[in-house]
Amino acid sequence: MRNTWLEINLDNIKYNLQRARELIGPKIKIAAVLKANAYGHGSVYTAKALIEEGIDMLAVACLSEAIELRREYTNIPILIMGFTEDEHLRIAAQKNITLTIFSLEQAKLLSDIGKEINKNIKIHIKVNTGMNRIGFRANKETINTIEEIHSFGNIIIEGIFSHLALKNADTDREQFEIFMEIVKKLESRGIFIELKHICDGIGMVYYPDYRLDMVRIGSFIYGGQTLKKEAEPLRLAMTFKTKISQVKEIEKGEGVGYDYDFVAPDKCIVGTLPVGYADGYMRCLTGKGEVIVRGKRASVIGKICMDQLMIDLTNIPEAKPGDEAILLGGYPGPSIPLAELAEKANTNKNEILSIISRRVPRIYTEDHKNVAQVDYLLD
Repeated sequence: MRNTWLEINLDNIKYNLQRARELIGPKIKIAAVLKANAYGHGSVYTAKALIEEGIDMLAVACLSEAIELRREYTNIPILIMGFTEDEHLRIAAQKNITLTIFSLEQAKLLSDIGKEINKNIKIHIKVNTGMNRIGFRANKETINTIEEIHSFGNIIIEGIFSHLALKNADTDREQFEIFMEIVKKLESRGIFIELKHICDGIGMVYYPDYRLDMVRIGSFIYGGQTLKKEAEPLRLAMTFKTKISQVKEIEKGEGVGYDYDFVAPDKCIVGTLPVGYADGYMRCLTGKGEVIVRGKRASVIGKICMDQLMIDLTNIPEAKPGDEAILLGGYPGPSIPLAELAEKANTNKNEILSIISRRVPRIYTEDHKNVAQVDYLLD
């Protein structure tokens, strides 16, 4: 019902997962990170494609994201990597959702819940090795605390993990060594944890020795990660499209948009697109962004509005209302690379992907066919 949409290529998502599996081999597990609506791609159908391809685990940031997936997929392991409030632990336990724990008090509460509902609840212990977000500090007290948690009934410590800050190779090595020292001390006390993990997609590629029992990959799956120079690129799964709603000629000296941020230096042709910063095309791209129309680039002119933006079609005079405009992606033809858009917006590639709002319908393609469509506002 709206001429702005995302096309999500499920074949590319599967291809990228296959690349990860080829890289690490069959013994190391892979957790696919589907937080932020699968980085904007839509978590439910992205998960379906990954499950079909044999993914080991899904990972999200919060309970609501986990529940959205659990409604559709009853058996796949789901890990919440962030904090879950005490009052919601019971819900997670009842739905067989694995929780991240970094306090003795919450582990005890979870153990009591497990006894009440007669269930063993899986958890992953988070260790802070330098990021200073969440996690137990890496010290002797933490070893004692984890040992106490290990003794609780109705709790299974399935995993222990940390996260690399990715500042440089030296600090990443320091973090890894801190993490492994914790693991070593736990094992000296007879505590052997099945899944040890510290690598995201970048760590997986650049630090083979750090892959341990499992890796967590997000941007890698969606084709947003840059690989080593000699490697074949990953395949971007997302194409962001819209259609021209109006074309008009304006005279020299006429302004375009709020504040007349753009003033025509000569007679020119202006196209209007029904997409704006509320859809995820960032306002900071004003005067910087470009889109593809009829295989050619057109500059974004005037301030980007909440729901619309304008482009300069002077060099594409054949353009008309109804023509497609590509805002991101477009491979294998003329395209707007993700890295280019991120650089112009002075942000990282993950923000460009995940900021696309649920107002934008998702159309899923597989084997060059449309296989599903999600319109969050109407569905």
